[in-house]
Amino acid sequence: MAAAIESARPIGSFYLGFGYLSPMAAERKPPRLFGTNGVRGVVGSKEMDCQFAIRLGLAIGTYMRGTVMIGTDARTSNDMLKSACASGLMASGCRVLDCGVVPTPTLQYAVKTYKDKAAGGVVITASHNPPEFNGIKCIHADGTEMSREQEEAVEAIYHSGDFARADWTRIGRVSPFATAIERYIGGIMSKVDVMAIRRANLRVALDCGNGAGALVTPKLLDRLGVRYVTLNADPNGAFPGHNSEPTPENTEDLTRLVRSGGFDMGVVHDGDADRSIFVDENGRYLYGDRSLAIVAKYVCSLRPGRIVVTTVGSSMAVEDAVKTKGGRVIYTMVGSPVVARVMMREGGAFGGEENGGLIFPEFQYCRDGAFAVAKMLEIISIQGKLSKVNDAIPQYSQFKTKVGCPEGKKVQVMNGIRRAASADRVDTTDGVKVYYDDGWVLVRPSGTEPIVRIFTESRTLERAKDLADDSKKLVEKLVKG
Repeated sequence: MAAAIESARPIGSFYLGFGYLSPMAAERKPPRLFGTNGVRGVVGSKEMDCQFAIRLGLAIGTYMRGTVMIGTDARTSNDMLKSACASGLMASGCRVLDCGVVPTPTLQYAVKTYKDKAAGGVVITASHNPPEFNGIKCIHADGTEMSREQEEAVEAIYHSGDFARADWTRIGRVSPFATAIERYIGGIMSKVDVMAIRRANLRVALDCGNGAGALVTPKLLDRLGVRYVTLNADPNGAFPGHNSEPTPENTEDLTRLVRSGGFDMGVVHDGDADRSIFVDENGRYLYGDRSLAIVAKYVCSLRPGRIVVTTVGSSMAVEDAVKTKGGRVIYTMVGSPVVARVMMREGGAFGGEENGGLIFPEFQYCRDGAFAVAKMLEIISIQGKLSKVNDAIPQYSQFKTKVGCPEGKKVQVMNGIRRAASADRVDTTDGVKVYYDDGWVLVRPSGTEPIVRIFTESRTLERAKDLADDSKKLVEKLVKG
C-alpha cells in the first residue's frame, strides 16, 4: 500500500514536514510578524495602528531601498495605514508610487511591469477578514509575495530598530501612479482568447463584495464584450452586502440572481480580489477546488505532460482531472507564495489553492481573481456550459474541524500522529497527510493559533466525517497525554 508522494518543501520554513523547530530554537528567534498572507490585526490595537505601520514601513524601506509601489483594498482604515507606512518608507529614503485602491494582483502586476524597476511593493489589505481588521503585505520586485526568508529579514530589521535614515536631502516623496488598473486589464486581455469570449455572447452575474475588485472586473467584462449584472459593486470597507469571505452563506444573493435565469455563470470576489469563487448557470456554488480542477484540466489538455502545483489540502478532484489529460501534480505546503515559488522552480503550467486562489504563470506568479474570471470565460466559451465542465470531474466531500493544542505540545502531537500512521501511505510535506483507499486525512498545526487543524476528504460526506472524528479523538488523546 505504501507509495511515494511527489511533494516540494521550501527551505527555511517553520517546519519541514513534521520536523518542527524545538521550543529552544524558536525562543532564539524574534517574534514573528508575518503570517500566511502578510501582517494582520484589529485596527487600533498595537498590532495594527499607525505607530506600528510607520515602524514596519521603516523596516520595509530599509530592506527594499528604492522605488516602492503602494496600494490598498477598500477598508475604512486604508488611508491611515497607507499614509503611516508610506511615511516610514520615505523616511528610509524610498520613493513611493501610490496606486490607490486596487486589487492585490493589480498592485503586483504594477510592481512586476514597472519600466523603471520597482524595488518592491506594499499592499494595505486584510483580504477576507472582518471589517475591523487590516493588514500589510509585502511584494517582491518580481511581483510575487515575499518569501518567508525575505519576511524574516524585514522582521529582523523591525525588531532591531536598525533602520536606514535618509537625511533631509534624500527623504523620499509620494507620487500618484494612476495607470495600474488600465495596465492590468490590458495585460489580462493579451493572455486570454478574447475573440472566443466575444463570440460566445456571455452574460455574467458579478458580486464584487464591496471590495477592490469593483474597480477592475466590471471594466474587464466590458472590454471582453460580456454582458453583466453587478451586486455590491461599490467599494465599501464596512462590507454592507455581506462579509468579504466568499463562502456559500455569503453568496446567497448571487446564487438567487443566477437562478433567476439568463446567466452563463456567477462569480464573487473576496475583499482584495485575489480570489474568485464561481456559480454555474443553475446557481450551484462551486467550491474553490472545483475551479482549480476545471482550469487545471483545461490547461493540461492544451499540452499533455504539464505540471500543476497545489497544496496538500487540495481535493483529489484536481489530480483526477490532471491525470485524464496526461499531466501530473506536485503538492506543497499551504500558502500561495510557496505554491508560486515551486511553480517557478518546477516549470508549473498552472497552480493554486483550494480557496479559489488561482495562479496563472503566463501572466504572473500570484493568486489572481480577475484573470481567473477571464480564463473561466474562455473555458466555457470553448467547452460549453459551466455545469457540464464541472460535472465531468469526479465529486468528493470534504470536512474540516480543529482541536485546541498548546504551542508547547504541537511537536508531541504531530510526532504521535506520524507514529500512528506508520503503516499507511503518508505525506509529511505540511503536517501529516494519511491516505486511505477511499480518502485522506490531513492533520497540521496552525502557525498563528494554539490549535491543530484536521481536514478530511472522501467520496461521501459521511465517510469524511468519520475520518475526521477518528483523527480528532486521536489528537485529543495526544494533547492530554
